[in-house]
Amino acid sequence: MQLISGNRTLDLSTPQVMGILNVTPDSFSDGGQFQFFEHAINQASQMVQQGAAIIDIGGESTRPGAEPVSLDEELSRTIPVIEKIANDLDVWISIDTSKAQVMKEAVAAGAHLINDVCALQEEGALEVAAQCKVPVCLMHMQGAPRSMQVSPSYEDVAKDITRFFMQRISACREAGIDKSQIILDPGFGFGKTLDHNYQLLQRLKQFSELGYPLLTGLSRKSMFGDWLGRTVEQRLAASLAGVLLCAQQGANIVRVHDVQETSDVLKVLKKTIES
Repeated sequence: MQLISGNRTLDLSTPQVMGILNVTPDSFSDGGQFQFFEHAINQASQMVQQGAAIIDIGGESTRPGAEPVSLDEELSRTIPVIEKIANDLDVWISIDTSKAQVMKEAVAAGAHLINDVCALQEEGALEVAAQCKVPVCLMHMQGAPRSMQVSPSYEDVAKDITRFFMQRISACREAGIDKSQIILDPGFGFGKTLDHNYQLLQRLKQFSELGYPLLTGLSRKSMFGDWLGRTVEQRLAASLAGVLLCAQQGANIVRVHDVQETSDVLKVLKKTIES
């Protein structure tokens, strides 16, 4: 299994690491625009050195309760960073957005992949993604970031998400997006209770069996903090356990903050399988 974007090919026969680069005001402690930009570029460079195959750049927070940002603000945060990374680093670039215009301008600036927590359901997103002709990641989220953790409920969380995926895949295919360009993400922590998240983790193989590349993002999430009583800074061990469980059940891309540690875990897994 592989992804193709322009003249780039990403081998998914073994799990690949996607490093998180959130270029939002609350992601870095410095307040100056120049320092903010330089910090982002340095962080991207470090993640590539540590083993990231993809850098996922987001200019709008999707944490529970997050407020939306304007189109102009999101563009000003993301496009300069994408252009710089595309020019300086040999790495896949993903744009983490739900806005059609951001998708369009990000791909024009050098992004190779669209990662959308709304699964291309926002106005114009499906049409623009089809025009961009790059891989797209469809994530499941019940509700919206501001309200998604207010009493989420499912008849059967895995079956309900599978049904959602089938609907969005159909919409993508009808819009002209090739099957080979579709990635699925069950959306850990997005409109799910603690139990929902662990049920998904237990049944993840069901999604990998759908025949599409599978992306998972469990890094530092509250499903670990709430269960273990750990702050965000104390969730590394649990996050790595999550990565290992996902990789063993067919995840092709793991989206993480801690690239070096994750790369080490995946190298050990690969060596064990090959031995």
